[in-house]
Amino acid sequence: MHGVIVSSGPPERETGSSAAAAATRRCQYGGFVQSDRPFEHARAAPEHGRAPNNRRLPLVGLGSSTVYPGTTAQAFELAAAVGYDGVELMVGIDPPSTDIDYVRKLVDYHQVPVLSVHAPCLVITQNVWGTDPWEKLSRSCRAAADLGADVVVVHPPFLWQRDYARNFVAGIRGLSRQTGITLAVENMYPWRAPGATVFGYVPDWDPTHQDYDALTLDLSHAATAQARSLDYVDAWGARLRHLHLTDGLGSGRDEHLFPGQGNQDAWQIVEQLARRSYTGHIIHEINTRRAADNDERAQQLAEALNQTRQHLQQGRAQAHREARQ
Repeated sequence: MHGVIVSSGPPERETGSSAAAAATRRCQYGGFVQSDRPFEHARAAPEHGRAPNNRRLPLVGLGSSTVYPGTTAQAFELAAAVGYDGVELMVGIDPPSTDIDYVRKLVDYHQVPVLSVHAPCLVITQNVWGTDPWEKLSRSCRAAADLGADVVVVHPPFLWQRDYARNFVAGIRGLSRQTGITLAVENMYPWRAPGATVFGYVPDWDPTHQDYDALTLDLSHAATAQARSLDYVDAWGARLRHLHLTDGLGSGRDEHLFPGQGNQDAWQIVEQLARRSYTGHIIHEINTRRAADNDERAQQLAEALNQTRQHLQQGRAQAHREARQ
């Protein structure tokens, strides 16, 4: 059997020498550029107000959808093997992803925290945690709080969700204040087909001009919308709270290429965020289904993680130089 992904069921909670065992599992592929925040600090609140020369770099996590059609357990195992700072839990990628007690066991076993939760708001997850969209978001916030995450990623309502959309902007703000969890609305894109374009999200697929407090930037979605991610970064300012670091070439498909393989200036964005007071997370949400096997997938992601941390460090070094001028 190739690869590091061998788990087939929920692990038992580790005891005794679990820390040593976890250490031997971690970073089988990574380790070229180390994180500056170890696991025990990963779930701490973001640090605000620090000077550019000692500001923490953003955490870099693995989106569990990156292993699709693999399992949530495989995502945690891969994140540990490669050396990610954490995982973004895509609720609904498989049935166990909806079992928060099970996910907590994965966190403890692999010593990989959940950084963020992606609410089940895709077409393929429309029946996960019921059909009431507000209940889905409430449960996502509770899951985030239970797992120590601080962000819930949410899509704008679909065109047919008129009642949900009517109070969406105010409702998102209210739920965030009520729970203490950041609900970061993600940029989407028009649906294109030969001879037709459908604007399938309300109030808009582009959140720029909506009164949201927090936003998620997905570079593949920007490419599919034939938009420019750097323009979003400039327009959103401090509202940019979460990044799906991927890429795209502007085709009609949501490609989720590896960063640097598309036209969205992925590495420039990473360096720019490192220079700014960005305190959010960076999540690799990448289509890896073309990998020949698990080893190739892990090697590809290890290289992407290494490049991401290199560009973060380059951006911080630039901030140091600017601070001295």
